[in-house]
Amino acid sequence: MKQTTLADQVVIEGIGVHQGRPARVVLHPAESGSGITFLRTNLPNGRERLIEARNHSVRDTQLCTVIGDETGATIATIEHLMSALAGLGIDNVLVEVDGPEMPILDGSSRLFVDAIDQVGIRTLAAPRKVIKVLKPVRVELGNAFVELLPREQGFRLDVEIAFDSKVIGRQAYGFDLDPTAYRREIAAARTFGFMRDVERLWKAGLALGASLENTIAVGEDAVVNPEGLRFSNEFVRHKLLDAIGDLALAGYAIQGHYRAFCPGHKLNAMIVDALYADRSAFALVEPARRPVRAMGELPQLQPAFAPDLN
Repeated sequence: MKQTTLADQVVIEGIGVHQGRPARVVLHPAESGSGITFLRTNLPNGRERLIEARNHSVRDTQLCTVIGDETGATIATIEHLMSALAGLGIDNVLVEVDGPEMPILDGSSRLFVDAIDQVGIRTLAAPRKVIKVLKPVRVELGNAFVELLPREQGFRLDVEIAFDSKVIGRQAYGFDLDPTAYRREIAAARTFGFMRDVERLWKAGLALGASLENTIAVGEDAVVNPEGLRFSNEFVRHKLLDAIGDLALAGYAIQGHYRAFCPGHKLNAMIVDALYADRSAFALVEPARRPVRAMGELPQLQPAFAPDLN
């Protein structure tokens, strides 16, 4: 029930999926109460800008989540790292980024998780606080919706998606968020896109760094990637991964129940804004302690990647 940070700094390098530019990310341990903050370096004239990973910093949600500040400094595609941090229960990190977009890596959050696990997580002295959902909050876009509901303990996510594609179709998945479940069930789920959209995205200057190494390519009749899927329902699991990252922009872990049909970055940003807009819908509390295990007993760590093809 205490706040956490990294035990040491972590360096991660790769290219951005949309702009195709290389990026170097350094994750630094941070003090309690500082939350997740991005340090955008390598700006014109050698400038640097601190950008809070909060809902008020969101600047765009078209194909990814982009945060920025009043000077125009931005960082795109932050949702996979934010998902990894939230999934592992990490409260305080300074994220140093030298480019306009986070690296896509393999299209999931697994490599972020692996890098964090190499250095470990440090517990801080300050108590953790969570946002407790007190009454239902709902937002809609067309036939899609996202809602947050009260829950006595923990955070549960239930997501359903429906695509006009026989490769994806209709999928539903849900789970209770904790680090073990996140590593096993969510972290390895990759982002995906349709082959029919590639040319349009390229003309718009997007998806310039996308490849079969970091994106599930969905064709008319099958997945194009030679290795196939990591999970039989990898598409909906990735929607859960994105939702965890987007909701982390609330600034605190959430105690509640997230339910969604065909969610996206925009709806996820809208539900956080809607929650904060109604002061009677939430409270900032210290979470109730879960039942204690036998003295000295620790939960067994699970592998970061456990394919489920059933």
